[in-house]
Amino acid sequence: MGFSASLSGLNANQQALSVIGNNLANINTVGFKASTVDFADLVSQSVSGSSSNPMQVGLGVTIGQVSPNFKQGGIENTGVTTNAAIQGSGFFVIGGANQRTYTRAGDFSFDANGMLVTPDGQPVQGYTAVNPATGAIITSGQPANIVIPPGVLRAPTPTTQFGSVSNLDASAAVGATFTTSVQIYDSLGTPHVMTTTYTKTAPGWSYSITVPGVDITGVAGAPPSVLKAGVLTFTANGVLKDVDGVSAATTAVNVAIPGPAWFDGATATPLTWAVLDANKLPMLSGYASPSSTSSITQNGSAPAAVSGINIDPAGQIMATLGAGKTVAVGQLAIANFNNPQGLVKSGSNLYGESASSGVANIGTAGTGGRGTLIGSGLESSNVDIATEFSKMILAQRGYQANSKGITVTDELFVATLQMKQ
Repeated sequence: MGFSASLSGLNANQQALSVIGNNLANINTVGFKASTVDFADLVSQSVSGSSSNPMQVGLGVTIGQVSPNFKQGGIENTGVTTNAAIQGSGFFVIGGANQRTYTRAGDFSFDANGMLVTPDGQPVQGYTAVNPATGAIITSGQPANIVIPPGVLRAPTPTTQFGSVSNLDASAAVGATFTTSVQIYDSLGTPHVMTTTYTKTAPGWSYSITVPGVDITGVAGAPPSVLKAGVLTFTANGVLKDVDGVSAATTAVNVAIPGPAWFDGATATPLTWAVLDANKLPMLSGYASPSSTSSITQNGSAPAAVSGINIDPAGQIMATLGAGKTVAVGQLAIANFNNPQGLVKSGSNLYGESASSGVANIGTAGTGGRGTLIGSGLESSNVDIATEFSKMILAQRGYQANSKGITVTDELFVATLQMKQ
């Protein structure tokens, strides 16, 4: 029994030394998570005696579990725009729908076909479909390969919505005018200047939205073409009251404009003048301050080639097009697990799903308990060299102590045999 107990101690401490050695070997591995060894005692044998309590002799030790420690690793800035580090919980999703793996290492790059891949060429999963109405990435459904061919001319995005944050001077004289303009794009990517002219009236302000006549008729010098006209009224506190008789308290106040019949043959895309912002608050005010426009928005873009990308905290891949315009062209998928310690290491910084880990809950960064991303950075290994060396000393001493136990047991057997002589 002494031999077997000490032998189990040798085996257990040898396994511990192997785990510690692997941790130290991966001290510079991107996104590596150190493993921790927990010992557990083997069954005990009951012996006879007069004690009122159970009398048991242990039969040795075994490895209870070897589990990864998902403590956050340090973030290192690499300057590589396709790199990303997860700050918090979660894993990047790698591979196709039928054979997915997961990783904390975000050292990604684009291959020859413009697909975002890991160092060993496996595709990174995410979302690339765009909502044509808002220009936002659609993150519902299953993620797919992220493909952003560099240098390829991207199709234009026709403007479907525009708006401005403007104040119309309540003290202006009747007949006073104020104009604000926004550049929009048709389905072919041709730019057009849309002008909104406000005219002070006794009850409030009237408005007229126009585009150059030549854009509609093709005739130089043609008068501006009116797309929409109406009236605005404000409360005594300068708050927008209604637009064309529709209360500003409803989303119906946003003005629908029929799609212009552009002379270049572009599709007549309907437009929406967003009078309310994302929080359903009016973007127009009527205070006694000079009329002015503080900001303008529109969701269209001209055709342009991707000249650079960066990854924001939500995992959105923001592409720079043409002269500095940025648009979201994709979003990285992030997976969470009920029990990350149950994941199976697959090599190359990858983890596989198992029955112990639970099913992957895939979504986007910053939602559902998932961490946020740091672009142009990588998560370092979380191996602590001082801790590992301390554990190595303990495992070494444990191995030596158990080997001494075998030696002493052997000497006892020898002494017993010599008693017969």
